Amino acid sequence: MPNSLDLEGRPQDTRIVVAMSGGVDSSVTAALLKSEGYDVVGITLQLYDHGAATHRKGACCAGRDIHDARNVAERIGIPHYVLDYESRFRESVIDNFADSYALGETPVPCIECNRSVKFRDLLSTARELGASALATGHYVASRRVADGSRALVCAADADRDQSYFLFATTREQLDYLRFPLGDMTKPQARELARRFGLEVADKQDSQDICFVPTGRYTDIIGRLKPGAIEPGDIVDLDGHVIGQHQGIIHFTVGQRKGLGIASAAPLYVVKLDAASRRVVVGPREALRMDRIQLRDVNWIGDGALDRVIGAGIEMFVRVRSTRPPQPAWLRAVDGGYEVELVAGEEGVSPGQACVFYDAPSGQARVLGGGFIRSATARKVARAGVQDITAPPLAEAMRG
Repeated sequence: MPNSLDLEGRPQDTRIVVAMSGGVDSSVTAALLKSEGYDVVGITLQLYDHGAATHRKGACCAGRDIHDARNVAERIGIPHYVLDYESRFRESVIDNFADSYALGETPVPCIECNRSVKFRDLLSTARELGASALATGHYVASRRVADGSRALVCAADADRDQSYFLFATTREQLDYLRFPLGDMTKPQARELARRFGLEVADKQDSQDICFVPTGRYTDIIGRLKPGAIEPGDIVDLDGHVIGQHQGIIHFTVGQRKGLGIASAAPLYVVKLDAASRRVVVGPREALRMDRIQLRDVNWIGDGALDRVIGAGIEMFVRVRSTRPPQPAWLRAVDGGYEVELVAGEEGVSPGQACVFYDAPSGQARVLGGGFIRSATARKVARAGVQDITAPPLAEAMRG
């Protein structure tokens, strides 16, 4: 009979590695599994030179967090190891982050960290330690489906749901991963921490990019990619120069404040052209995009994507972690994949993720997703936004 983690075997005969960041969620995960009798091993990753961030609130994996994770492990009586993953993290996350910004994108480093470090390298380490699963404190859940594989679903606590950051998880990884907090709320997790006597019960959640000690990501990008801070022109939708800037890394699509230009009406960043170092600005309506071209698509829905996509798959997509899923269609186009937004979205930024769901709310199943390569509008935009003349997929599918 399967145990509480849907694994065969008694808990005391089942080794589980827990990724311990030093925060309340991963600490509760470790304590909860220990209380259920599992053979728990805690692992904390040292991901960057944490000297400058040791005492900064709101950062994860800093020196204080390693100390907290070690204390929690001692408190609940489990072995705890700190692994030096700095070089892997720098190559897979920090360098990619800087490269993406230099290209005029707005990357999400947490996604790359989960994909390349935690769910690849740490997962391999867990297997080497003889663990039956790797458990984390993420607010998502997984469910076994008819074919025996596991599906990724949103957390019960919608305000804490982290599914957007985990869309790149593969089917093989999902089979090995467990998320014990997926059906809990944050207050319930904190209450468990108090019940287990954990000092981190009221610890502040991590909020910032962990490897940016000052909170100014431009400092790191400027050091790694000095070309990204070269000055350039700010232009309107007709290509007229209306101002100058000191580097495209200071801007993101949808930005309104800090443009450094005077205008009778509000202006927003519509596009970043890294090749010409141009920042294209326009009115708010110019931000609305209808089609999104994707790269690095990961599909964890039923079947193989190439076989099930047909003329298009109706779904819901989220283009920013803070936005609700919107109705859309996914289709295959010219050897790649494109999303057609039924109602359009503002501020769709290259580098962000476009995550697929089977429902707009509740514990929806995550079907996968991809990174936004570019976005276009149905209407003709005069500069920097491609003219779309083909009929929208949503209209075509409706006949």
